[in-house]
Amino acid sequence: MPTAIAVTSADLVLPAPDRHTPGAAVLHPPEQLDLAGALAQTSALLERHGHLVAVVPPWLPRATVQRLHTVRAILETDRIALLGVDLPPLGTALLVRQLRQLSVCDFSPGVLASAARLLSHYVYAGALLGSVAKLDRVPVGLKAHARSWSPSAQFAVLAHPTPHLARLGASGGAHGGGTVLPAGPEFATHLTFARGQLASDWVAAELAPAWQVQGVMENPLPADSPGWWGTPKLVEFAAGIPDLSVLYQLVASVRREECRWCGLELIGDRCGFCAAPLQTLIESNERRTAR
Repeated sequence: MPTAIAVTSADLVLPAPDRHTPGAAVLHPPEQLDLAGALAQTSALLERHGHLVAVVPPWLPRATVQRLHTVRAILETDRIALLGVDLPPLGTALLVRQLRQLSVCDFSPGVLASAARLLSHYVYAGALLGSVAKLDRVPVGLKAHARSWSPSAQFAVLAHPTPHLARLGASGGAHGGGTVLPAGPEFATHLTFARGQLASDWVAAELAPAWQVQGVMENPLPADSPGWWGTPKLVEFAAGIPDLSVLYQLVASVRREECRWCGLELIGDRCGFCAAPLQTLIESNERRTAR
């Protein structure tokens, strides 16, 4: 069985792009599932899949994060990876879908877990907002804050990979002219968007053609999106690589190392399971060689 991919909310599981892509397990928070139930669920996942890769967003309540670490500690296993992913909710869901796609490939659990950091660099995530008065994820100037009080204000915001904010004019363009968003991805992407309490077709009608995306899909808005963006008046969007063969080549092209702490393979600069940094592993090997 492929490595299990897990999320902490069902609304972070986007529809599978094909019949081969598996779903994701949902690890419920403490208020929905007691500790005994969480231990039983996780044990069953490990027994069936061998390893578990769980995406842990930074907006989770502290009790939920503590529950995940408690389960891993009680089970005394090194087969659970808790991946911190600092993307907006819809961007996180898109990354989770990419991990689900790759889970059926011949990558080892360690490579799959550490691939999340690599793939996140290729996710373009943002939102069309009706107000930026409470937005603290992207730098907001005083003028933008002041203009947020206008009932007709709309702001195009890119949170990742490079923060950017621009006010939209009445015609749908940037206020005062210029570019609404920085140049889009220089690779083929599909765009997923989700509507909140903002009535606008700007994302599908203008942003998607400007970014020359190959496909557009609408999805329900994740429950944590209004809190992340500071307003329920939004249309969230995320663009990423949809093609499994491209994702595979991207991950396969990176040099693999062996984690000397847990023994799993890794790519990049950190092990996805034990979080040991690659530099520490290199220094440890150098000390052993010197002896």
